Amino acid sequence: MTLRTARRSSLVEQVIDQLRAEIASAAWPLGGKIPPEPVLAEQLGVGRNTVREAVRALTHAGLLEGRQGDGTYVIATSELSGAVRRRLETAELIEILEVRRGLEVEAARLAAARRTDADVAAIADALARRDLAWAARDHDAFVDADLAFHTAVVEATHNRVLTDLYLDFSAALRQSIGAVGVELDHADVPHGPIADAVRDGDAAAAANAAQACLDHILRSVGKRGT
Repeated sequence: MTLRTARRSSLVEQVIDQLRAEIASAAWPLGGKIPPEPVLAEQLGVGRNTVREAVRALTHAGLLEGRQGDGTYVIATSELSGAVRRRLETAELIEILEVRRGLEVEAARLAAARRTDADVAAIADALARRDLAWAARDHDAFVDADLAFHTAVVEATHNRVLTDLYLDFSAALRQSIGAVGVELDHADVPHGPIADAVRDGDAAAAANAAQACLDHILRSVGKRGT
């Protein structure tokens, strides 16, 4: 009995690891639906009960969410992401933005010192898409491009811990950008200076530009809250 339990536990853990790998690699993207239980069982060559236990474990860990009559969706990319998401669900917008400022100011500083030509190109591309989306008044595209811009700056730090933490924070960041980004005058929140300073390798200017951007948003949120 003990051996059987151990074998079953080991099999479930293997399936958990495989499902987690699909999520981490973005094969199953954030917000997307995972394959149904019978399909997973066939793909993995295991019983449906084993798949069910693995999905239940990842749901409990905060990576997946079952929706009655609709299927199971990816809601976080890691256990840390799930914990961060749950914590931020009860946070005030201004609290989220204050943490965002701390991450992005330091990221801009490090990015200016460590960026590669590929990083500079990725930042410039995201900035161009952001400007085009704003001009077209395309809310969803603007939010996507704005987050892509800031993520590209963070990735230019080549600090894996900072990048992973920022990506785990990205769901709440998307909500904060969506809440305030399109309500602000585009000229009042320039992102070009951040891109220029990172490209030029000016760490102080990059940090100052990032702080000015987030300070403006914080002031706007503060005014609306009074």
